[in-house]
Amino acid sequence: MTAVLKVSDLAKSYGAIKAVAGVSFEVMPGEIFGVIGPNGSGKTTMFNSVLGQITPDAGRIELNGRDITGESPMRLNRLGVGRTFQTLQVFGKMTVRDNLLVAAQEHRGTMFGRMFAPGDSGLGERADALIEQFRIRHVADKKAGELSYGQQKLVDIAMAFMSEPALVLLDEPCAGVNPSLVGGISTLLKALNRSRQGSFIVIEHNMDFVMDLCHRIMVMVEGTVMAIGTPAEIRGNKQVLDAYLGN
Repeated sequence: MTAVLKVSDLAKSYGAIKAVAGVSFEVMPGEIFGVIGPNGSGKTTMFNSVLGQITPDAGRIELNGRDITGESPMRLNRLGVGRTFQTLQVFGKMTVRDNLLVAAQEHRGTMFGRMFAPGDSGLGERADALIEQFRIRHVADKKAGELSYGQQKLVDIAMAFMSEPALVLLDEPCAGVNPSLVGGISTLLKALNRSRQGSFIVIEHNMDFVMDLCHRIMVMVEGTVMAIGTPAEIRGNKQVLDAYLGN
């Protein structure tokens, strides 16, 4: 079985600081892959290298066997990679439904094709399906800026799925979210994983969330991979406990 994402010997330095130093891992079809580690462990640099936000100094990144090292974020979106950011990326003055439509615009065809498409570029049905799945129908016609932070977070995550990506990278989906909503996000992502059979990479500091959601977890420390394993294996890894979880 070919990995959806394969990262080999990825490296990125800033002067004398090795932010990522030889990181390798694979994400398999349908897998939810967690990435944890202390602040400064290189998680975000690794994430942004995969997503084309920065160019790695060395290493290779493959999507379904295709070399995508150094590809632009827009190109990666066209190839089936979606993402969320640590900070919300919703358009506050637009309705929830329009936010979802805009999120898919660049993925769908050319500007010429969109000019002659229906008013919603033919994406309305997909947006409505996600609105139902994310249980935000009651706010679909409200401006996103009028919603609670938790509701905006749901909109933000839904936007990442509008292009029907094969791989979605979620950067701290629980950051700033009311603890009562964390379980709901986990349930939602599990349902999306089952129904769409896509692969997810999740960076998150909430250990309970990661352990409940992910099939496998990678632990990063000082730009390197300390361990990769199932939640049970990570919980039982003394080196990980001493370096991270024990803190």
